[in-house]
Amino acid sequence: MSTPSDSTQQLPQASSFQRTTVLLYGIIVYLLGIMTILWLIACNGGLLPLGTSKINTNSVVLAFLINLMLVTLFGLQHSIMARSSFKEWWTQKIPAAAERSTYVLATALALGAILWFWQPMPMKIWSVEDQLSRYFIWGLFSLGWLYLVLATFATNHFDLFGLRQAYLYWREQPYKALPFMKKWMYQFNRHPIQTGILLGIWATPYMKLDHLVLSVTFTVYILIGLAFEERDLIAKFGEQYQSYRAEVGGIIPWKWGK
Repeated sequence: MSTPSDSTQQLPQASSFQRTTVLLYGIIVYLLGIMTILWLIACNGGLLPLGTSKINTNSVVLAFLINLMLVTLFGLQHSIMARSSFKEWWTQKIPAAAERSTYVLATALALGAILWFWQPMPMKIWSVEDQLSRYFIWGLFSLGWLYLVLATFATNHFDLFGLRQAYLYWREQPYKALPFMKKWMYQFNRHPIQTGILLGIWATPYMKLDHLVLSVTFTVYILIGLAFEERDLIAKFGEQYQSYRAEVGGIIPWKWGK
């Protein structure tokens, strides 16, 4: 889990070519990030297969270990690159304005590896046959992903994906971190992006073992990642976030913020 850089970025002298390169890099990575999310949605919705590069094996254990390794690599990338110490080291190597885009790029590649190399485990876990119930479940599926998208715009969609940082760099304007906000669903849900993901990966009328493993491992990672994110948010916003945390539910909304 990660939030964009916390501090105001002071702009070093940069050529027009360098600034334009960072902007183009940000645009390309943004599009790649969106495409990877759409790929994830399509795989969870059964529009595309979950896993394209399959190993010829009948071993469920081997398939499980490969899938677990893929999620572990995703989790390590997602968590290590989110740490402030890594960001400080990394921005000595690349322009600070490209740090968030690079994080998004690495996340897209790690998630893409999951979706490409995921190994099939075709054992059926559940299958909902009632048509009305299927419509209801698909409604929850759609609601989850829509909720996620709206949550990105509740703060700043383009800041989250690194495009705002690249644009400001191109315009030779300093980047200022977003202030603490309780907008839209953030008034009653501290982590709506994660809420949307969980609803999207679990709401399916037909669950196979490989999909279940994906849902369970993602859920475990999200819970672990949020523990670190909460710590970072408390360090960043202090008592303001402590009060917000006491009033507003995390993944499951339980009380309206005041």
